[in-house]
Amino acid sequence: MTDDTQRVSTARLLDRRDERVAHADTLSGTIGAFVDRVRSGDLGSLPVVVGLLIICTAFQSLNPVFLAPDNLVNLLFDCSTVGVISLGIVCVLMVGEIDLSVGSVSGFSSALIGVLWVNQDWPVAVAVVTALVLGASIGALYAFLFNRLGMPSFVSTLSGLLAWLGLQLYLLGSSGSINLPYGSPLVNFGQMLVMPPIVSYTLAALAGVVVFATGYRMAARRRAAGLSASTLSRLLLKAALVIVVLEFIVYYLNLARGVPWMFGLFVGLCVVMNYALKRTKWGRSMSAVGGNREAARRAGINVRQIHMTAFMLCSTLAAAGGILGAARLASSSQQAGTGDVNLNAIAAAVIGGTSLFGGRGSAYSALLGIIVIQSIASGLTLLDLSSSLRYMITGAVLAVAVIVDSLARRSRVSHGRA
Repeated sequence: MTDDTQRVSTARLLDRRDERVAHADTLSGTIGAFVDRVRSGDLGSLPVVVGLLIICTAFQSLNPVFLAPDNLVNLLFDCSTVGVISLGIVCVLMVGEIDLSVGSVSGFSSALIGVLWVNQDWPVAVAVVTALVLGASIGALYAFLFNRLGMPSFVSTLSGLLAWLGLQLYLLGSSGSINLPYGSPLVNFGQMLVMPPIVSYTLAALAGVVVFATGYRMAARRRAAGLSASTLSRLLLKAALVIVVLEFIVYYLNLARGVPWMFGLFVGLCVVMNYALKRTKWGRSMSAVGGNREAARRAGINVRQIHMTAFMLCSTLAAAGGILGAARLASSSQQAGTGDVNLNAIAAAVIGGTSLFGGRGSAYSALLGIIVIQSIASGLTLLDLSSSLRYMITGAVLAVAVIVDSLARRSRVSHGRA
């Protein structure tokens, strides 16, 4: 091939790329690109968003109270405790492992708060820090058993489920529960504290600004590398849409008590975790280890260290969820962390879109998944239906989520995007 022929061929390719970019900037092009991503298995949050819309529509038609501001505020309070635990589950699923003891760790943390703060008269801040440090130590123990002794995470965390539950029962003793002081800052945080309207409106607007700034920076880097990038008008439209939606949600919640600070803490943790997973070397290493552990090791990634951080984060967030649960109930009891807490935390991460096969996931999976689960629980409670239905419906939703994930994974493989 001559130099002139090469130049003509290159020019044609560039013209075609420019045509595709220009077409993508149109509404039909944007829709077409979205359809192509879905057909190739890149579903993102689409399934859970569609499922949440169906759930809300069904329960609202059966009981108009479901979408009332007061009920939604209570729903957000309830989402925060298990949601924080589920955020830790996202970490271990990202590396292709599992932690079955998060419920027991949260219950043990709740009992520890009651014993140290109420019975031993420790300052509440010291008791909270102690519980979090012990939670991190539990994760470090799991990582040691996995990295050094080769014990599967399923077995080690199943053993931990029994061990920490037994320790929780031992700490609480024959009384079975310890009431936390009403009116204390921790209990108020878990039950009553909401954001002032000006704060919630400002944070909603700030979210849109962050979306625009992040997208603009990414577009600039792609243009510098000679790649196609979103236009300024599309970025402004996306940011405006985010601001309008969030401001309306905040306005609607402020018709009742407002946005709970505890839910704000949960969302803040999701934002920080998502940034760490998507924008840092550590997060890319997590995805690499979950995708192919041996390939990650050959690429120079410290696989043992990645597993250590994943397990420690999971147990620390489980402990934090237990503390928030104690604040929400104003007590440390033998029932804390038991029942469906463990399964709901795992189910929320999977329903929200984190893959059970490892390597794919998002911190927002925990946020979306727990809203779905808590919406089902709230709707059935308003209808005065048996909790057995909640278990069956949640199980069905979880099964559908895993099936969708498996089919999407096959589609990505067939399209060369795995």
